Amino acid sequence: MTTGVRRRMGVEERRRQLIGVALDLFSRRSPDEVSIDEIAAAAGISRPLVYHYFPGKLSLYEAALTRAAEDLAGRFEEPHEGPLGDRLLRVMRRFFDFVDEHGPGFSALMRGGPAISLGESVPVNTVSATNALIDSVRQTAYEHILSHLWVEATPPRLELVVRSWISLAESTALLWLDKRQIPRHELELQLVHDFAALLAVSSAYDEEMARILVRILAAEPVDGPFGDLVGRLMALAPRASV
Repeated sequence: MTTGVRRRMGVEERRRQLIGVALDLFSRRSPDEVSIDEIAAAAGISRPLVYHYFPGKLSLYEAALTRAAEDLAGRFEEPHEGPLGDRLLRVMRRFFDFVDEHGPGFSALMRGGPAISLGESVPVNTVSATNALIDSVRQTAYEHILSHLWVEATPPRLELVVRSWISLAESTALLWLDKRQIPRHELELQLVHDFAALLAVSSAYDEEMARILVRILAAEPVDGPFGDLVGRLMALAPRASV
């Protein structure tokens, strides 16, 4: 017969639990709508005990944000195997998995709202730290994507392409979250096509970029994401000639 005695958690274990609970709640609703009482109830502890581990909701939000940022950055990790188009598509699927799982929190984070709307006095250095955390995710994403392009020295136009594409993925995800009018799987593929299109336009202005594009396309199968884009564009040609 069990007594139902609750196991006592250590300090770090309890902190990890509270961060996980807060992240789950912040993911489903904007952080300013989540109370300490809700976090305490979800964790199965009292409100004062939450304050024992975190001085306020802002500090708990920051800890949850750090964990989410690490998770999001990890979505851009991808083995260097197979055609680039397929790799990028897998990355976009994982990226949209994160966006889907953490919708309100992702939206509030990228729009700069939550840290300022938590109902607490927010120091300037806290806002700066939040922005730095977001920038670190973007930088990690940039480095992961760049590592798949087989370049020793990054041409300025290639950096522009990759960073512009990451910004486009962010804005696309935010717009999708607002109304979800376009099927998610179509946007994932469209963003891969957008990457190819950005490369192609840049190649029209720079010979080095053209060489990079030719090398990438040479390894792409006809039935891959990049081949699909070429097929869609070729299907438009008869219409353009009418």
